[in-house]
Amino acid sequence: MTSSTPTPVSIDRAAGVLLGLASGDALGAGYEFGPPLPDDAPVSMIGGGSFGWAPGEWTDDTAMAVPIAQVAARGADLRDEAVHDEIAAAWIDWARTAADVGLQTRAVLAEAERLGGTAAAARDAARSLHERTGKSAGNGSLMRTAPVALAHLRDADAAAEAARALSALTHWDDDAGDACVLWTLAIRHAVLTGELDARTGLDALPAERRGRWVALLEHAEQREPRDFEHNGWVVEALQGAWSSIHRATDAHAETATPGAGLVDGLERAVRGGRDTDTVAAIAGGLLGAAHGASAVPSAWRLLVHGHPGLRAPDLVELAALAARGGRPDGSGWPTVERMDYSSWGSTRALTAHPHDDRVLLGAVDDLDEAQIDGAEVDAVVSLCRIGRAQRRAADHVEVWLIDDPKPELNRNLDLVLRDAADAVAAFRAEGKTVLLHCVQAQSRTPSVAALYAALHRGVPVERALAEVVEALPAADPQPFLVDAVRRIAMADGRDEASA
Repeated sequence: MTSSTPTPVSIDRAAGVLLGLASGDALGAGYEFGPPLPDDAPVSMIGGGSFGWAPGEWTDDTAMAVPIAQVAARGADLRDEAVHDEIAAAWIDWARTAADVGLQTRAVLAEAERLGGTAAAARDAARSLHERTGKSAGNGSLMRTAPVALAHLRDADAAAEAARALSALTHWDDDAGDACVLWTLAIRHAVLTGELDARTGLDALPAERRGRWVALLEHAEQREPRDFEHNGWVVEALQGAWSSIHRATDAHAETATPGAGLVDGLERAVRGGRDTDTVAAIAGGLLGAAHGASAVPSAWRLLVHGHPGLRAPDLVELAALAARGGRPDGSGWPTVERMDYSSWGSTRALTAHPHDDRVLLGAVDDLDEAQIDGAEVDAVVSLCRIGRAQRRAADHVEVWLIDDPKPELNRNLDLVLRDAADAVAAFRAEGKTVLLHCVQAQSRTPSVAALYAALHRGVPVERALAEVVEALPAADPQPFLVDAVRRIAMADGRDEASA
């Protein structure tokens, strides 16, 4: 992306940075300090662990990244000393009561508070600890560096400078600063291009240290995540994260559904053991930047939450604003209270799904009072952008699906369609009445509704498509969506013959 205006694709990837970070963090939280797991061991957001996390709750990794994202979302320059003061103050305030703070970070922040609570005080405390102990290369600055890339998407030099400066607030060692520069520039590159390249920032390192990092990255590519036994050290944390990403990328290079590497990579990071939440959080920022928020499963987006009282939609908002220099887009998204679709024509179309009367099919304005025959909606799957005030249920999935046949706009199309259908099924398995909607119930809604019927109600795909379209008078799904629905259903063995 060379334009100063982010594209929908780059905004998806920018949102993926924070969602990937938080998802990896929450996924690894319940396994922290545990041994490596077998390659086929299931991994999920179980919560628990040493600090009793709730399922989906993020830890210190995301909690420390949030203040950086918050100032970036205002369009702030992350090189400014006043911004550093604000971030340091937020970290100090958080650390007073946080259960999980790295030993080095806690010591530095406590001393910084004693010295006045400024960024300068934090740097002095970090330098003093380094000079006193010679050990300040923990992974605590790398784990939070992801949002730095979003603040400086248009300036690699500024991103590198900011990454190193924010690292030095708590971690004085050159290894920590170098790792943050490399990872920040890799995330920036992935948001702009969709490419995974941990070497793209090598030229931003001092010349005498570049060769060492080349060797470290090559070693990571030759080993498994579990081989990095000291992943509390920033170097092995980065190597473990890059090993996870590299292995997952290779595994999905040829035949897998686009976007599938995100989940695989994060699961590999967790199976590596030991500092699982941090390694997975580090990997998640880069995987999300490459694959996008649309590759993060809805089941994770529903669960993920944490300090300071944020959830997945809040992370999307922060990331989108940071990527846009602190400004919403022309429609006011993501900060508008209600998206204005009045120019689109009719935006009401409520009817029951022909194969499940506890699934209501509708348009965006049906969010206001969706019910049929007294059946109140208690879960929502939105297939279009909505405003803050239009989130009407705690159980609300917002799907990144663009009603446009250009392949680049829906890079993870099959994954997203399947995930949306699965989200409806998961809500129904909990006994909930679900509203499935887009703007006008013309294209996206009937497509996902038909896929839900094919995958989860045993309805032959052609019959599902025909009967859903018949139930929605304005339905006219775009051919690219119909083709994808057929492709997914047939790949799942749900074609006419198998039915």
